[in-house]
Amino acid sequence: MKIPLSQKSTITEIRERFDGDVERFSNIETGQSATIDAPLAMELITEAAIVATPNISRVLDIGCGAGNNTLKLLEAYGKSFACDLNDLSLPMLERAKQRLAEKTTGSINLLQGDFRRAELKEGRYDVIMAAAVLHHLRDEQEWVDAFAKIYRLLKPGGSFWITDLVSHENPKVQELMWHRYGTYLAEMGGEAYREKVFEYIEKEDSPRPVTFQLDLLRKVGFTSVDLLHKHSCFAAFGGVKA
Repeated sequence: MKIPLSQKSTITEIRERFDGDVERFSNIETGQSATIDAPLAMELITEAAIVATPNISRVLDIGCGAGNNTLKLLEAYGKSFACDLNDLSLPMLERAKQRLAEKTTGSINLLQGDFRRAELKEGRYDVIMAAAVLHHLRDEQEWVDAFAKIYRLLKPGGSFWITDLVSHENPKVQELMWHRYGTYLAEMGGEAYREKVFEYIEKEDSPRPVTFQLDLLRKVGFTSVDLLHKHSCFAAFGGVKA
């Protein structure tokens, strides 16, 4: 039986789990090993951000973890920019700052907590990234409010890029893709690993279809929306603010 949204993990419970997992997420190559095509998805949103928004002076990384996505963007962009790093976990934020300080002369600001409640200046960011974080949103209004806030935070011409776990509109397709994902996990770490991942996804996550999210990007104001990649239960996509 599926866990109702009201019984999913709280923000505090999610934070506590990630507080203890800093080392794993400090490795760009292996930090997202449970995510299919994670290195490719990171590369694609990085390249898309640069071509869609060529002049980058300030970036917001929502659910930044240990900073992998911003590090990748700095590396590809080749110039420093200011980084606003947001995460529930303070140990993650501290590690991200430590790693990014070696790569940028721009300011690094840490924002602990739920980005939806953070006091952020509208129209400030050239690029916003959200990797493996939005699947923690619950009911539809939370999704609408989160996407609308992100749109407001961007400068005109700014872009928003997502890599995340997604579900599917058709229940039979969902079942098929979930089976494929389970096979991937079992091949990587065995049956016990698959069950461990499935258990915390069921407890913590409430993903929505990529079709829902692309429509939502347009609904809140993005005029240019693109799906960069989709493989099984994972996708990379985003939009540009006119």
